[in-house]
Amino acid sequence: MIDKPKNVAPGRWLNRLAAADRRLLAVSLGLPLLSGALVLAQAFVLAGVLGAAIVEHVELQALWGSIGLIGLLIALRVGLAVFGEVAAVRLSEAIKLDLRRTMFADLMAARTAETSSRSSGALASTVIEQVEALDGYFVRYLPAMLQAAILPLAFAIAVFPIDWVVGLLFLFTAPLIPVFMALAGWGAEAASRRQASALNRLGGHFADRLRGLTTLQLFGEAERETERVRVASEELRVRTMRVMRIAFLSSAVLEFFAALGVAGVALYVGLTFLDLVTLRGTELTLAAGMFCLLMAPEVYNPLRLLAAHYHDRAAALAAVAEMDSRLERLPGVAPAVAPAPARPAEACAAARLELRDVSAATPDGHPVLSGIDLAVAPGRHIAILGESGRGKSTLLEAIAGLRPFGGAIALDGVPLAAVPESGLRSYVAVLGQRPHIFAGSIADNIRLGRREADDAAVRQAAHLARVADFADRLPAGLATRIGEDGLGLSGGELQRVALARLYLRDPGLLLLDEPTAHLDSRTEAAVLDGLIAFARGRTMVVVTHSLAVAARMDGAFCILGGRLSVLDEPGLANGKAGIA
Repeated sequence: MIDKPKNVAPGRWLNRLAAADRRLLAVSLGLPLLSGALVLAQAFVLAGVLGAAIVEHVELQALWGSIGLIGLLIALRVGLAVFGEVAAVRLSEAIKLDLRRTMFADLMAARTAETSSRSSGALASTVIEQVEALDGYFVRYLPAMLQAAILPLAFAIAVFPIDWVVGLLFLFTAPLIPVFMALAGWGAEAASRRQASALNRLGGHFADRLRGLTTLQLFGEAERETERVRVASEELRVRTMRVMRIAFLSSAVLEFFAALGVAGVALYVGLTFLDLVTLRGTELTLAAGMFCLLMAPEVYNPLRLLAAHYHDRAAALAAVAEMDSRLERLPGVAPAVAPAPARPAEACAAARLELRDVSAATPDGHPVLSGIDLAVAPGRHIAILGESGRGKSTLLEAIAGLRPFGGAIALDGVPLAAVPESGLRSYVAVLGQRPHIFAGSIADNIRLGRREADDAAVRQAAHLARVADFADRLPAGLATRIGEDGLGLSGGELQRVALARLYLRDPGLLLLDEPTAHLDSRTEAAVLDGLIAFARGRTMVVVTHSLAVAARMDGAFCILGGRLSVLDEPGLANGKAGIA
């Protein structure tokens, strides 16, 4: 699994990901280095063959052994390169798979209030596209970086005993390439960061428009949105070409300096053979000169390879920055302050609910609630009434941790922010005004409350929620298939299916928003009987317009002017509403 450091820079974070599988990392980095070491042997043998054939006039038959050795060295280098790249690809795929799993788990564990304001399309693009952008870093950049750090220096040291002048040329000219590579890399990284941001915006824009395609068509906006997607795609194309232009320009500059270095060595060797330069104490043999010439491009080749793949590093860092921006922290990196663990609640233990000076606002900052104080003892049932738009549903969402709020909310004395998301979801059950019903059978939708529930449990929940009253009249009963969003059922029937889904769970706190909406008085009374029976021994908060529902509760409150006041039970203590 991915390490979970408390604080880490993007580059170090990438390297920790690479170190997750040390065996594959060692193979993917070590084999290219071993292949580079064979370059020295290949150049030495080849220079010896040329010197023996040209200067010493050795017969070809006598050189077949050395020529065969050269072929073997070339085959070994090819094999090492192939196996090294395969290991790097496997390492990269393992890292990306583990990273996507971690990101998905983090998103699923995040509170809804934290993710509701983010574009789902942008989040999907982050998980898919930005993770994929890390591939080049692990497959190409890391091996190239290690080769560039070790091989040029090793080659220069190996050349020194042959010719110290060529060795000095290598040592002085090779560092110029990383310097210019860094200068060009800054521009490439900035352009890659802008491209990654544009790609995420385009992905989010496209996904959101695709989801609302039917609405766009109904309002005649499909053509206009198509044009906007085309403009966004053109913007991404332009940004991509800018990144490619910087990459090609930097490669051209670096190729130029590498060519100058090779030309300098060739010029020195040629002038030495012509006796126009006499910096050596001894004569430069043809074999020694050929060895220097053969090693000249090999000294610069790791640096040129690093330059060619430096944009992979820039793209990866841009992707990491985009992940950090979209997810608010790097995947697998723990928050600075870990929340305190909540008290483990027993199954079906009624919760104690406390609200102190709670306030909430709309996304644009318009205040909805202010100064809400409420205390509900374990096992008590309360109703909250008020006109539409007064903040009843907002208050319920704040208690469930589904939207940001001010003040303090506590469950059993534990602040809501300190309750782990998994514990909160198992301890608190929420039924909104518009529960989502999926395409499938009625029984399948009820079973979403508890996947492992058997048919008897589903039937009992359906009976308690009065789903069986209408389902039994259908040809297939609870096995009757319904469409997406409950197509084929009325609003009241949808609400009862969602209520039955809730009855398969075992929460300590029930938060219900208009649970009897769209029901006639007789059906409402029957559904309330089942609800009260299920809620016995549990704490329940019901938001409703129905006085009949409020009359069945232990107490009722009303929201007026963003504040909560007692409507039924006068449980006031120090100006605070409470049900003891």
